[in-house]
Amino acid sequence: MSQDIRTPEAVGERRAPTPRPPRKRRRTLRIVLPILLVLLLAAGGALYWMYSSLDANIKAVDIEKALGDDRPQKLPTSGQNLLILGSDSRSGDNGDLVGGDVGGGRADTTLVVHIPEGRAQAVAVSIPRDTLVTRPECARADGSAAPSAQRVMFNSVYAQYGPACVVKTVESMSGVRLDHFLEIDFAGFKDLVDAIGGVTVNVKKPIDDDKSGLHLGTGPQRLDGTQSLAFVRTRHGVGDGSDLGRITLQQQFLTALLTEVKRQDLLGSPAKTYKIADSATKALTTDSALASLTALSEFGRSLNGVDPQRMETIMLPVAYDKKDPNRVVAAEPNASQLWKAVREDTEIPESAKKSPATGG
Repeated sequence: MSQDIRTPEAVGERRAPTPRPPRKRRRTLRIVLPILLVLLLAAGGALYWMYSSLDANIKAVDIEKALGDDRPQKLPTSGQNLLILGSDSRSGDNGDLVGGDVGGGRADTTLVVHIPEGRAQAVAVSIPRDTLVTRPECARADGSAAPSAQRVMFNSVYAQYGPACVVKTVESMSGVRLDHFLEIDFAGFKDLVDAIGGVTVNVKKPIDDDKSGLHLGTGPQRLDGTQSLAFVRTRHGVGDGSDLGRITLQQQFLTALLTEVKRQDLLGSPAKTYKIADSATKALTTDSALASLTALSEFGRSLNGVDPQRMETIMLPVAYDKKDPNRVVAAEPNASQLWKAVREDTEIPESAKKSPATGG
């Protein structure tokens, strides 16, 4: 027997209206929504402040204006050439790190980083600081012109005439057009490594340098900022005590640093990302084209395909100077072969990687 089931509508009953939120809840929503809006606006303001803060950290040098149009031709491909300087200013925070607050500074580390077309594998060419070079005509701080000079020690160019003259000197000696310029000071370098949480390097031979206080055994070593600074600057604890032995450590550390940055999940930790970015931008001086957070980010993204482990590190082939055994000069034809390959964005021949001063 079927059961007579009737809906309320069927018997003329009214459906109960949908209950409205209690008055207190509606009042709470009216209060919470404006608060959320204020919080969102505050967050937007904080993001803008962080962007502005990082952007303002970056110092710029107008290389294009300083050098004019008399420069080497750009690469025939979409490759890029970047000049990286590590400066050892003796003033301010750097004075505490390098032994005394005195005026001036020098280009302690100089790398020409060639990023070939395709952005897959980079080449970093180190120029020894003790290399004797011909410095082209450069502008003094007062705007007057300093005439060209021969047999000038490479790292003195920065101290006397600044980064624009270093760029001009490298372009003159290599024929390579430098697209961008980056400089990092020692105090900023230390803070950057500490912000990352340290860098691991594999020490092949024990390092005992009483002057820097760096003492490391063999094998993987996790270095903090102070130790990393000593590692890239030590010359008494490695090789024959010259600048040439130190270059090997600098190249090794550069690869380890880039690998560490790429390994970390920076997107998963915004606070750490900001700390690293703040340390990095405070330490940076760039050419005008890179002197903004947006420009640096875009340039960084364009290099995302470069694998640090595949980056080739080469020292400019040099030989000891015959007149002054404490100085080196570019070894030919090796040096010319190296620069030619960089200029033409082609593979660097093995002969161009051999340096007589290091025995091969």
